[in-house]
Amino acid sequence: MRYFSVSVVCMVAVLLSGCGSGSNTPINGNWSATLTNTDGSSALAFDLSLSENSTTGAVSVTSLTFTTSSSCFGSGNTGVGTFTATGNTNGMTTGTLQLTIQSGTSNTNGTNQLTLIGTLNNNVITGTWNLTGTGSGCAGSGNFTMGTMS
Repeated sequence: MRYFSVSVVCMVAVLLSGCGSGSNTPINGNWSATLTNTDGSSALAFDLSLSENSTTGAVSVTSLTFTTSSSCFGSGNTGVGTFTATGNTNGMTTGTLQLTIQSGTSNTNGTNQLTLIGTLNNNVITGTWNLTGTGSGCAGSGNFTMGTMS
């Protein structure tokens, strides 16, 4: 019986060691994104701050600034998303990010939406993007890379 109790205590300790306070999520912070078209040419680039609610996985976007000129996105752009942790490899969280950026209401080139779906691995998010909308020239797709900003 004593060995059984020790085993149970050890199992509980191992299970709890994988739990944290949940307040330190791997995507919280400042990121820089580079988007390329399907042919590999440069499409868009922007900087943003991400903040995840560790309970729900909801991601809020602040300080969104396009660093390349784009008539598809003017001022007042907004962004929301979700993050789902899928594992931990060598102490680094892996997961899936889905992010949607909506053009501001004052945008003179229509209403446009940029959707990014990517995977976090080794503090870099890579994936695909898709741009749709009513603006002239505001359609496309390709790949993206997001890295943390120092």
